[in-house]
Amino acid sequence: MATLGSTQNTYLFPFVKPLAHGIMPFMAIWEEPFEKILEESVRIHGHLCAGQVLGVRLALLGLRLIGIPDPRGQDRKKFLVYVEIDRCATDAIQSVTGASLGKRSLKFFDYGIMAATFVNLETGRAFRILAREEARELAERYAPGIPDKYKRQLEAYRVMPEEELFEVQEVRVPISEFDLPGRPKRRVRCERCGVYVQDGREILEEGRILCRPCAQGGYFQLLSQS
Repeated sequence: MATLGSTQNTYLFPFVKPLAHGIMPFMAIWEEPFEKILEESVRIHGHLCAGQVLGVRLALLGLRLIGIPDPRGQDRKKFLVYVEIDRCATDAIQSVTGASLGKRSLKFFDYGIMAATFVNLETGRAFRILAREEARELAERYAPGIPDKYKRQLEAYRVMPEEELFEVQEVRVPISEFDLPGRPKRRVRCERCGVYVQDGREILEEGRILCRPCAQGGYFQLLSQS
């Protein structure tokens, strides 16, 4: 497990941009005012909640761990984010990182776990960050006197140390060429229903190319077709 506060972890150091004549300090996203980042996330999500605070902090930590200081600018094609739940925190992660399904930089696995994994595509280094369940109870320590537990968590998550808010796992994430951003590398036609399937998502069944709904059943039930 990574030690979040260790000064021996060089990926936690402030980043700099090298110039031809020397080195100029560069403000990484995690050095920007937290409230400013949170405000933009809330604007996109629609309301302020504990999940927004949690998601913003999780995203900033993930980017810092993999060394992506400028996720919306020069580093936007250098990383992937995997999210494991479709809750408020995921909108915050998308807002902070700029990653999205349409850009193929955000991947969704429906595990129902408040966790996300950040992968640096250049170094291969990856960290999975999970929200600690015990942080809910620790909120009383950091925001005493607030009777509503959700408001208490919201305020506590702003200031709670990362070590108490998150568990960090250094992981390896095998990445297929079909999962990378860019144009589709393959496009084939389902031999049963005729739809086209991109990005290697087809199923080969007894020598036939099938889309996943035909091969495995879909999330929908067909009522009519025109």
